[in-house]
Amino acid sequence: MVSADQIRTAVGIIGNAISLVLFLSPMPTFYRICKNKSVEHFSVVPYIATLLNCMLWVLYGMPFVKPNSTLIITINGAGTMIELIYIIIYVLYSDGSRRIKALLLLFTDIAFIAVVAAIVLSIFKSHEERTLIVGILCIVFCIMMYASPLSIMKRVIKTKSAEYMPLYLSIAYFFNGLCWTTYSLIHLDVNLTIPNATGLLFSIAQLLLHVIYNKSTKQESNEGKSEVALSEVNVVH
Repeated sequence: MVSADQIRTAVGIIGNAISLVLFLSPMPTFYRICKNKSVEHFSVVPYIATLLNCMLWVLYGMPFVKPNSTLIITINGAGTMIELIYIIIYVLYSDGSRRIKALLLLFTDIAFIAVVAAIVLSIFKSHEERTLIVGILCIVFCIMMYASPLSIMKRVIKTKSAEYMPLYLSIAYFFNGLCWTTYSLIHLDVNLTIPNATGLLFSIAQLLLHVIYNKSTKQESNEGKSEVALSEVNVVH
């Protein structure tokens, strides 16, 4: 008989795979940046925010905070490396104030995680206390990151066109949220359930918008608009 732990592990592995696809989805944006040797109109903020999110979840999954959270560490560790590569590319092909801004934000991310880790390890002694503190931070920053998908959804409603919101990303978001919500519920982890259940609801809303505005969506893709959507990908675990 299959145990709950085995089911949870299987769901977590599937969640890792889907999340990896989402982390890699901005690759066309960075291919374009490298090809043109310019960051053009793209912002570094979504990648800085995603990096912070990933590093917080890596900290959350560490044995000294939340034991037995290997699958959380693996995908967010991969996400951390991917986002760092994106940011390094951005820094290489930006100049002036935008390069300085990117570097300052990157160092701020790293400093913030270092401070949080130091406080958690020095002040809080039990796993329960550390999980609570880091978990609250993870939830807060995940909810803050939902501002980006909300802006895209608002644009879809305003223009009555879903071309601003690629269908494959909405589907990936849905299954990502479903997998990680299921994972968090098998052995209840509220810190995982809250952001992922919220993300699942947002993905359902995105899919509904695709259904509502499908007929009015233009058949011809607009590269610039698609790139904006791709550059605002955020993943929650």
